[in-house]
This record gives sequence, structure tokens and C-alpha cells, in this order.
Amino acid sequence: MSGPLTVPGPASHDRFRILFVCTGNICRSPIAERLTRHELAARLGDRAAAQILVESAGTWGHEGAPMEAHAATVLGEYGADPGGFAGRELLDEHVIGADLVLTATLDHRAQVISMGHAAGLRTFTLKEFTRLVRTIDPATLPDTLQGASVADRARALVRAAAALRGWLLASPPEADEVDDPYGAPISMFRNCGEEIFHALDPVVTALTGARRC
Repeated sequence: MSGPLTVPGPASHDRFRILFVCTGNICRSPIAERLTRHELAARLGDRAAAQILVESAGTWGHEGAPMEAHAATVLGEYGADPGGFAGRELLDEHVIGADLVLTATLDHRAQVISMGHAAGLRTFTLKEFTRLVRTIDPATLPDTLQGASVADRARALVRAAAALRGWLLASPPEADEVDDPYGAPISMFRNCGEEIFHALDPVVTALTGARRC
């Protein structure tokens, strides 16, 4: 499965929860979820990485469906584990429990925000969040080397990104979206995986304070 479903309600203070959202929850959001888990473990180690919970769901999620085969292949090529995944339909409790919601497209972002739950300030497209994160000075975030928790640093990053959103010049809509490769040949899935991987790299670095080795 994409991850255990915790009790609905605000995320606990010592953990930070990321929710990736696409349409069917069998291609883009599973790739983002599993790549993020892989990168967190590589940079922080399994114990510290457990401070950040990473899940995914789809606005028209194929409940219980396996990951698309090409998506699983691409994840394996990055060294990430595609095993045990099961698709989920996006529900209110997923949004309520998330500290950060990252969507594939602007339409997905709008659908999440329309669900309410004060989601507007913590919901971005993945590439929009990457663009915002690149402008944030890491020195302004809590330093994990000085005793701050990863969760505290991550929450501060989301607040900073939300504050910046109205001040940066908007990008063309297509620049902030990841296209759906469903039904396309594996080459398109590889392009999608590369796009997501490069968008995630600065995000995971900013969230954790740890760069890729």
C-alpha cells in the first residue's frame, strides 16, 4: 500500500506528513511518493526519515489498484521500492492530516483546496513548491544541526513558501505542472520520472537540510 492511514486529525507535532496527489494515484503521485521516501532514507537514515510520513492519493483514485507497470519500472531505475503499493481515492481525512499537499497539476491543487480544511496555505503543485523553495534562504529555517527537529524545519518551510506565493511572478501554467504519462510508452514515464526527480531534489534538501550524496 502507499502507506498506513493514520487517525484523521491534525498531524502530530513530532511528525510531518506529505501527501502527493494526481488523478488515478497509479502513475505520477506514486512515483513522487516513493522517490521522496527513497531520498529521505538516503539522506537521513531510516530512523530520522520516519519523522516525515509520505503518502499519496488520487482525485479519481483507483482504490486498491497496483501501480502502473511502467511507473514501477521507472522507480526501480532510481533505486526506489515500488513494492506493495495500492491506489487510494483522495478523502477528507487525507487532506486534514497533511502538513503539505503537493499536486501534479493546478487542477488537482484546486480540487484539494475546494475540499476545505484550511488546505490553501499548505497545498501547491510540486513544481510550484520547488520554484518557491529555491527562493528561500536556508539560513532562515530551523537548523537540524542545532537541535531543531526535521518536522519543525519542514513546517517552517511550508509557511515561508506560502508567504512568498503572492509575491513571486507567476509562471506559465504548464511550467508548474507534471503531465500524465498514463497509456504512453515507457519513454514518457522515464521523462515523467526525471521531471519529478529533479523537482523533488531541492524540496527534500530544503525540508531536511541534507543534500544528496
